[in-house]
Amino acid sequence: MLTGVSAPSEGRASIIGYDIVRQSIEAKSLMGIVPDISNIYDEISAWSNLIFTAKLYGVPRARRNERAKELLTRFGLYDRRNDKVGEFSSGMKRRVCIAMALMNESKLLFLDEPTVGLDVESVMVIHELIRSLNEEGLAIFLTTHNIEEASQMCDRVAIINRGKIVAIDTPESLKRAIKGVQSIEVAFKREMPGLQAKLERLPSAKGVEKRGDKIRLLTDDPPRVLKELWRLIEDNKLEPITMNTLGPSLEEVFLELTGRAMEAEVVHKKGSK
Repeated sequence: MLTGVSAPSEGRASIIGYDIVRQSIEAKSLMGIVPDISNIYDEISAWSNLIFTAKLYGVPRARRNERAKELLTRFGLYDRRNDKVGEFSSGMKRRVCIAMALMNESKLLFLDEPTVGLDVESVMVIHELIRSLNEEGLAIFLTTHNIEEASQMCDRVAIINRGKIVAIDTPESLKRAIKGVQSIEVAFKREMPGLQAKLERLPSAKGVEKRGDKIRLLTDDPPRVLKELWRLIEDNKLEPITMNTLGPSLEEVFLELTGRAMEAEVVHKKGSK
């Protein structure tokens, strides 16, 4: 709705002061959009994709050439500017998409799942680009199913369930808002047979979960479970590599809030029959 793809069913919204319905052209002229599915033309060069986008926005010729050079240089693609985009990696294509969305010197950038399907190195490059653009004053509206990405990248997070916002706040405020169980995460140099069963018998541990090479102990009392854990480590001559105390994650906040909303909907439906 904010980008003009769908008409609002109710309510009002504006983009930097322009109503998205009554002043849609003005609003769209101030935004850049990077869809989750690539909107670039593989059969033409990176340079041609940017220039074509600039023409659609009515950017003057002198400025569009200058702007294309600025963006391709910044995104590490200037040396490949004349190569067909179809020859690029997924990460490079995503950078071209973002550069296209910035050709009109937009004030607001919409990013829809910008890192989905990318390798780790490409994700890091995209994240660094997003951070630097934001630090320079560009407002960024990011949609993602990657909860960790939202926690690390966003100043404010809105959690949506079935089309309704069920919470909106800073990531850390959202984490503090729920009374989640805390945990102790530990990894050992070498695990002993039956270790998980011994950990499950610790009085203060509410549960034990295996997470890759790490073991997580759920608890309401981290200091007490740490004492019990250390006693077990000494008695069994174990060698811990890492040990961390963890609070509720944004993923746990998401699951609690969306699960709660779904439960309320089920109760409402049962009551209406």
